[in-house]
Amino acid sequence: MTDTFAQDVLNGLTAENKYLSSKYFYDDNGSRIFQEIMNMPEYYLTNAEFEILSMQSKQIIEALKFSGPFNIVELGAGDGFKTFKLLEHLVNHDVDFHYIPIDISQEAVYILTKNLKERLPNLKVHPKVGDYFEILKDNRTSDYPSLLLFLGGNIGNYQEDRAKELLQLFHDHMKLGDKLLIGFDIKKNPVIIHNAYYDKHGITKRFNLNLLLRISRELEADFKIDDFDFYCHYNPITGDVKSYIVSLRKQAVEIKALNTTIHFDYNELIWTELSKKYSLDEISNLAEATNFKLTTNFLDCKHYFTDSLWEK
Repeated sequence: MTDTFAQDVLNGLTAENKYLSSKYFYDDNGSRIFQEIMNMPEYYLTNAEFEILSMQSKQIIEALKFSGPFNIVELGAGDGFKTFKLLEHLVNHDVDFHYIPIDISQEAVYILTKNLKERLPNLKVHPKVGDYFEILKDNRTSDYPSLLLFLGGNIGNYQEDRAKELLQLFHDHMKLGDKLLIGFDIKKNPVIIHNAYYDKHGITKRFNLNLLLRISRELEADFKIDDFDFYCHYNPITGDVKSYIVSLRKQAVEIKALNTTIHFDYNELIWTELSKKYSLDEISNLAEATNFKLTTNFLDCKHYFTDSLWEK
């Protein structure tokens, strides 16, 4: 990971328009800060999706129309907080299924599995650590149909071409009749979205600046955090939330592990994250463009979020 991290940091900070990949937010400290973000009253995404999976588990399972045993394969399972209600419903109703959580973090998978075994001892859980697509290869040879879960609005972190590429890869690793339940944050009042990302508590700022601390620690850089700020912008027409780190002065940062010095201009930006919001029409078009059939959009009561059920 460190070699890839180093190369990605070098590529991003030497580009004409500087950028850093949001996938590197989640070191141990970044993951803890993100838990704080999810607990903010303004950050509606977690509660909206939790409501869907808590209140509509029965409807989701009925919509699958699987007649026998099946797999639930969760891509990027994390702590499994939201998925628990769906799993609990299935276990309590004696549904025959296997749960396969996939995550790149060994620690996350270990903690998730331990918690599930304590809370749902009858659950058949087969945790996997590693790359989605290496592990999904097994899905094509499974005797059972599968429901893939890609929750949390993660698809919004991908630009359009990359989102289509990712969804096409999911499609390629699924069997005919397999389903995909995918989370989308929906376009809404721009003020609600702005407040969720440009929070008054400064937690999202800490989350972004922690990435500079990680580079300093792992790649021996001398970033001075007080010389950087955070900014984000929501475009309600395109649905894009873009987040940036802002250099507050003209400065040079040495990164010893890369044997380089990065120069920042006054008010220069580092783009850190895209979080796209979708209309229901855009979701339908995306499904069609990647050869899926959209079955149902499961919405929370405020219509802030949808878990959209697609079929191959």
